[in-house]
Amino acid sequence: MPRSLVTGGAGFMGSHVVDELHRMGHEAVVLDDLSGGFQENVPKDVELVVGSIVDSGLVDRLFAQHRFDYVFHLAAYAAEGLSHFIKRFNYTNNLIGSVNLINASVNTGTVRCFVFTSSIAVYGPGQVPMLESLTPQPVDPYGIAKFAVELDLHEAREMFGLDFVIFRPHNVYGERQNIGDRYRNVIGIFMNQILKGQPMPIFGDGEQTRAFTHIADVAPIIARSVERSDAIGQVFNVGADVPYSVNHLASVVARAMGVREQVVHLPARKEVVHAFSDHTRVHHVFGDLDRSVGLEEGVARMATWVRKAGAKTTRMFAAIEVAKDLPPSWRQLD
Repeated sequence: MPRSLVTGGAGFMGSHVVDELHRMGHEAVVLDDLSGGFQENVPKDVELVVGSIVDSGLVDRLFAQHRFDYVFHLAAYAAEGLSHFIKRFNYTNNLIGSVNLINASVNTGTVRCFVFTSSIAVYGPGQVPMLESLTPQPVDPYGIAKFAVELDLHEAREMFGLDFVIFRPHNVYGERQNIGDRYRNVIGIFMNQILKGQPMPIFGDGEQTRAFTHIADVAPIIARSVERSDAIGQVFNVGADVPYSVNHLASVVARAMGVREQVVHLPARKEVVHAFSDHTRVHHVFGDLDRSVGLEEGVARMATWVRKAGAKTTRMFAAIEVAKDLPPSWRQLD
């Protein structure tokens, strides 16, 4: 039975990958600090190690104990906008933590493939549709960290023979998502605001576009990538094909939640205005796994789950490092 480590496996994306690995017959071990995930997301028969990838000693002990065949690295603090204001935290968690896992994979010598979830944040602005052949030009610390890890994986394969698959997901949402995070996951933010009887916040005019991706279109591809020899050493965009404006998204979410649409427009923040990807490469290798959950269907499925889960309290990030130009709405407490 293959043994796999899933970092961030208590988060919503990681937990869906764990489910798929179960169906594949893998024995999974989850490493998660529970900063954005929840223990209840992890199946009871899966070992959950509560800890951080930044703890190199813990990482080394886990690899020595379990001799992992595969690593699925999904742990990250994935808040592009906030990353400008938490640079040290961002690079420590998203870059140094990743290097700890790469080091352990090389030193243990048992890892057949290292699967890494990067981000379309590596592309930067003005590169749509985003193609894997484009030269990344990240403009925020989050994207910079993700691209640095990609480069290090290429180096580790060339130097040490560590095989990898890199995915660049985008705007993924769905059941089990942490809707109490005010800095990321716009669909979760919208739904949580509705549950609390408050308007949906939109930065700027709302005409920025994203291709919102249901988790069912992503998790099976990530998990089953280790079964595809033609995926090894490749970088894949993965996600929905059709972009929508944030204004359109607000209308879809309101309908799914069964309420009248109420929004509040906040001052625009510095962000990539239009971001959507080409998926020719992933369709070629994983076409049999394409599910293509449409926006209306996916949001409706998430809304059903959210109404049962209930509203969540949101809190300000506790360790802001740079307060200059921090959006005022990110300073406020519930």
